[in-house]
Amino acid sequence: MSRSAPAAVGHPSLHLRPVLSRDRRPCRCPQDPVPPPLHPTTSAPGRLSPVHASPDPSAATPEGWSRDAAAPAACSRRVPARAHAGPGARPQPCPWTPDRAQRTESRDGMNRCALVLGLALLLAACSLSPTGLAENVHCDLQPVDPHRSEVTYITSQVSEGCVAQTPDTSLEVHVLFLEFPNAVTQLELTLQASKPNGTHPQEVLLVLIMNTNVFLHLQAPGIPLRLAYDASLVIFQKPLEVNITQLPSFTTKTKILDWAATKGPIASVASLDNPGSILLRLGQAPKSPSFCLPEAQQDMGRTLEWRPQAPALIRGCRLEGVAGHKEAHILRVLPGPNAEPRTVTLKVELSCTAGDPDAVLILQTPPYVSWVIDANHNVQVWTTGGYSFKIFPEKHIPGSALPETPQGLLGKARMLNASVVASFVELPLASDVSLQASCGGGLQTSPAPVSTTPPKENCSPHLLLSMIRPSCANGVMTLVLNKDHVKALQCDVTSLTFWDPTCQAEDSNNQLVLRSNYSSCGMKTTPHMISNEVVISILSDSSPLRKNVNCVHTDGLAFQLGLYLSSDFLQASSTMELGQQGFVQVTMSPSTPDITFLLESCHLDLGPEVDTVELIQGQAAKSSCVSLLPPSPDGAQRFSFLLRVYRVPIPTAGTLSCTVTLTAKNLPQEVQRTISMRMNIVSSDLSGKGLVLPAVLGITFGAFLIGALLTAALWFIYSHTRPPGKQEPVVVVAAPASSESSSTNHSIGSTQSTPCSTSSMA
Repeated sequence: MSRSAPAAVGHPSLHLRPVLSRDRRPCRCPQDPVPPPLHPTTSAPGRLSPVHASPDPSAATPEGWSRDAAAPAACSRRVPARAHAGPGARPQPCPWTPDRAQRTESRDGMNRCALVLGLALLLAACSLSPTGLAENVHCDLQPVDPHRSEVTYITSQVSEGCVAQTPDTSLEVHVLFLEFPNAVTQLELTLQASKPNGTHPQEVLLVLIMNTNVFLHLQAPGIPLRLAYDASLVIFQKPLEVNITQLPSFTTKTKILDWAATKGPIASVASLDNPGSILLRLGQAPKSPSFCLPEAQQDMGRTLEWRPQAPALIRGCRLEGVAGHKEAHILRVLPGPNAEPRTVTLKVELSCTAGDPDAVLILQTPPYVSWVIDANHNVQVWTTGGYSFKIFPEKHIPGSALPETPQGLLGKARMLNASVVASFVELPLASDVSLQASCGGGLQTSPAPVSTTPPKENCSPHLLLSMIRPSCANGVMTLVLNKDHVKALQCDVTSLTFWDPTCQAEDSNNQLVLRSNYSSCGMKTTPHMISNEVVISILSDSSPLRKNVNCVHTDGLAFQLGLYLSSDFLQASSTMELGQQGFVQVTMSPSTPDITFLLESCHLDLGPEVDTVELIQGQAAKSSCVSLLPPSPDGAQRFSFLLRVYRVPIPTAGTLSCTVTLTAKNLPQEVQRTISMRMNIVSSDLSGKGLVLPAVLGITFGAFLIGALLTAALWFIYSHTRPPGKQEPVVVVAAPASSESSSTNHSIGSTQSTPCSTSSMA
């Protein structure tokens, strides 16, 4: 009779099959009826055949064997295998009687059945373990409704890239390869210096490689920037005062990188797929190699972080056999190329209508990743690494071991009595993760996508209107619309007019130009503002697009640039001595509260043979010799600088130029104006003012020449006055003189400069 163990609880599909013995017969338990024992008799030498038991158990067989040796089943624990050999074997006899054989066989059967049942129970226990549960969890993950859940993240992982350190360079190069799936897209790109007022390279060259048209919102505060890109693909959302370099038409990444390396040392290279925003930090790779060789699947560290334009794929499912309404949110962070400790900030926003939800958060990461959780509701948390809550950052809670497979994580959710996996997301190693989900309401999956022909992309009104940027000068407002950019947006513009429909745009080569003076086409004028409305008719929309346009009227504004020799700003001067501190003030008249202005940049031009001295760039001081001062009570912008010039001959004049940025209230556009002044430079005398460079060089050379002549004269006297017979070998040590000469010559032939000075050779 065979028996099967009952199915495990919660696992109706788990059954135990009867275990067979080595001779393929079912195991018999002790309470089962036992057939009469069979006793062998010898039918041929070395061969046994079963017969009924002999009435005399003590009788010996003809070969001299004890009859108890004929029952190996009863003595199997002590009789070696060779007892079943031929007549030549000499086994040790074991006592045997029929009743002992009956009891012994029953005991062995009990042991075998107990062993089988123990193995069956062990298998059942293993099947009830978390791993066993995970293997038997039925949960079909399907994409969920994107309106109910969304997961976004910021990561430094790139498909290909590298980072290098470029110390002591005047120009560093960064290269970005950007791939977008759509014909037109938007991108936010921010460059950030290592410190707000810290050191950064004198200039940065950013090379942008794109495969489609991009509306670029670029920010680089306080960073001198040069751009290299394809002008036919990049559309700036606002005008930029940066140096532009047309990118050559290369077809491979290798050629682009070789061209970029000719401009300066490459500090970083990154390839990104469909980015929505990029943050590029300068001076964040002190421990990186000195050269940049792109490799696949790289971690850019703090040098580059980016957010994908599309949110992460969210899947969900219902766990069968679990009652209740508990929801599980599972985030599985995949390991990165570098196993370095890091912290991930997680923001959880659950939209619940009635109190805290019955939810559990399962965060599976590599063991070197910890979490900082910012949740708007109380949730149960399970993590691999340690974690803390944002409101209690000092309280670090250790994590626990979690399964590393999707099925294992689903099994963990079931063990925690979750009936629904509301979100299951797999992410690359990230620095910031945001989870937004709705509570309750059950699981709502999105319908399976149907394979159809992709629809033609329609015109984007938002992007089209963002290209309308007016400019006002000399009493005329002008708007220019590039036809190539309109074509890239898949827009068919049928007309472009002002509020007055009689004022139509003109087709000029590759542009639509709309212009009008301040007194016609429905213009509205205030003392410093010009306003109108632009109407755009497109073929795909029956209703025209409308946008209010405004620009600052700068014709009535005057700007003055003044140089002063003291911080009281009382008496202006046009002459400045070397080594003297100058104070600069920029004023606007008439002063109006509706318009504010800031110093965007300032520089000092000392002539064609001397490099331009940068004083202010990006509304920030360029060097330690320049200080930004608080504005005056009437809003005038002020700064000071120290003038030092180490060159021969010393320049006698220079041009100080400053660019100001004007901003009006409720006006997103900015207007820039540049003002300049001529200044004279004089050399300070030697009385009470110190020594200038020519005097220092002359004194140094004269001292060296006198020392050399004195040494030669002493050697001449010594060599001609000593006795001829007492001459001794003389070792001439020329190192000090050579070193001094080399050092002096190097000092004379080199150029010297400071952060607030310029240098060259006459």
